[in-house]
Amino acid sequence: MIHVSIVVPTYNRRESLHRLLTALAEQTYPTNAFEVIVIDDGSTDGTRDLLKSVRVPYSLGSFEQEHHGPAEARNFGASRAAGDLVLFLDDDVVPCRELISVHVATHTAHGPLAVVIGPMSAPTDWQRSAWVRWEEEKLEWQYEAMRAGVWRATERQFYTANSSLSRDLFARAGGFDSTFKRAEDVELGYRLRNVGAQFVFTPEADVLHYASRTFAAWCRTPYQYGRYDVIMTRDRGHEALSRALQEFQARHPLNRALSRLTVGRPTLLKPTLWILRAAVLGGDLVHSARLTSSALSAIFNLLYWQGVCDELGGRSVLGPSIAAGNLVPTNSSA
Repeated sequence: MIHVSIVVPTYNRRESLHRLLTALAEQTYPTNAFEVIVIDDGSTDGTRDLLKSVRVPYSLGSFEQEHHGPAEARNFGASRAAGDLVLFLDDDVVPCRELISVHVATHTAHGPLAVVIGPMSAPTDWQRSAWVRWEEEKLEWQYEAMRAGVWRATERQFYTANSSLSRDLFARAGGFDSTFKRAEDVELGYRLRNVGAQFVFTPEADVLHYASRTFAAWCRTPYQYGRYDVIMTRDRGHEALSRALQEFQARHPLNRALSRLTVGRPTLLKPTLWILRAAVLGGDLVHSARLTSSALSAIFNLLYWQGVCDELGGRSVLGPSIAAGNLVPTNSSA
């Protein structure tokens, strides 16, 4: 029987972690065939006490580190893994009872180069903010496209909230780059692709994602993605930014116009973001999903490209204009 190591980084989510550990006790996969490794990334909310006191029917190992982020925590956990497969889960998910069994079956069917990706579904018993619901809708759009065969899973869907691969393949690709504080999973996905990995989307390997974040935290996400896409393209030789440029040309004309006008110009960008934030709140208040979603898409787009500009050193180094699609570093071949 294939032995599985489940690696869970956690930071100040004591109750969510407890919910996950409890749910893993209900897996259909034999409890003597998997282990759970939790890496406490410097929590201050009593997570340490929980890990000392919780009782579960499977092998549970817990380790502590200073707060260095999820990439380093996952690397630490993977280095302690004894299983043939490493299954990465986030601490705010609840797995379906067949999760481990489905991951294992998919690996058995596809061989040692498989990287298995499962969906993160929205729970029906959880009140979410408008921006979290927006994220869920965008994810579900991707999942539906893969279910329908419109596209195949790639490194860009390698989200470590619910994904697995062989321990050997993880080591061959070099693990996560701990200098990345965001997009570390996608960056590893590029390197996995380069060593021959096959990305497999498996809808039955489902988890419920109990996501919760402030609006400020949500806004940091696209900004960081923009900066890290530049780093991936300029310093790692990946094509992250060139793909984003192609997608930019397919954006709504209003989004493109706002980008041309405001990105790299703080006196215009700040009030534009303020107005869009008001539109989000207003749309949510009157239950206008279209207004809310459009405003959030515009905010995400603007902050992403602002991150690109800042990492490149300002708007002046971007070429003639965003409209011309020249947001590629001058020393990049992308």
